[in-house]
Amino acid sequence: MLSKNKLKDEIVAYGLLILGSLLFAIGDVMFVNPYLLAPGGTYGLANVLNTVWPWRISYYAICMDIPLLIIGTLILGPRFGAKTVVSTILIFVFTWALEMLWGYNPVIHGGFTDVATDVNNYVQIPHSNMFFSPDYFLNTVVAGVIYGVAIGLIFKSGATSGGSDIISMIIYKYTKISLGTLVLIVDSCITLTSLIAFKQIRLPIYSIILIAIESKVIDIVVDGIKSYKTVFIVTDKIDEVRNFIINDMERGGTVFSGLGMYQGVERKMIYVTLDRRDLIKLKSNLRLLDPQAFVNIIDSSEIMGLGFKALPTE
Repeated sequence: MLSKNKLKDEIVAYGLLILGSLLFAIGDVMFVNPYLLAPGGTYGLANVLNTVWPWRISYYAICMDIPLLIIGTLILGPRFGAKTVVSTILIFVFTWALEMLWGYNPVIHGGFTDVATDVNNYVQIPHSNMFFSPDYFLNTVVAGVIYGVAIGLIFKSGATSGGSDIISMIIYKYTKISLGTLVLIVDSCITLTSLIAFKQIRLPIYSIILIAIESKVIDIVVDGIKSYKTVFIVTDKIDEVRNFIINDMERGGTVFSGLGMYQGVERKMIYVTLDRRDLIKLKSNLRLLDPQAFVNIIDSSEIMGLGFKALPTE
């Protein structure tokens, strides 16, 4: 039986999963599909197939997702948790519902017309005689943000994206090519299908921009917007610097002893992690504390422990 805290965590996780799945469906049906974009994944390919051979996006996607989950489980083992299966089903249900209730009409546009007098300035709504004047850039930015928030929430819930990523994992098992490289190759091939299908170079370009925005937003949703820096300070004025960090900045750190390579002299080194505000404060005072100090500053994507993000419960 789940403890009270564990039950609360699970409720929050499934809440994030439901919200993320809904946002993903909104981004795909209302923003990506009307503009004929294909930003990777099974739903990106489903968007192209939906326009070339009219059938619902949700049907195309679920017909790819379920076999991929089964094949992935058989080849890679049961690494896909229950939340990934739930997410796959929820996205299908939400996408199907939006297709039924909303159709494929764009949210962002410069106007509709029944008859396009100049097809170069209008885009046809899939499966409709209606044309609309597109705003590719604004739509791409908004779609990227929605996709990023959606997938970020799904990741935070403990689910994985599944879909075309499973193809990359299977290829990785037999080739040992970098998984990041394989994901890029697979998604790029899916993105290029929009060029092959619609003969417009701007479509894969906008899809790539969407993916770039999406990836940045995912990082913000998963890791937060707070940026931390890890600082290594080699100094002969160890007490002065240490006291400033502890008393003036009210931060902790670790002191190491190191041996200089050139002169072979033992020196002290301070290791400390700071946010941007504290880093500026340290840098502005360090020259007064020890003008000869050597400082190395490294970006830290995630910091866990006392005073920072809590350690995971599992």
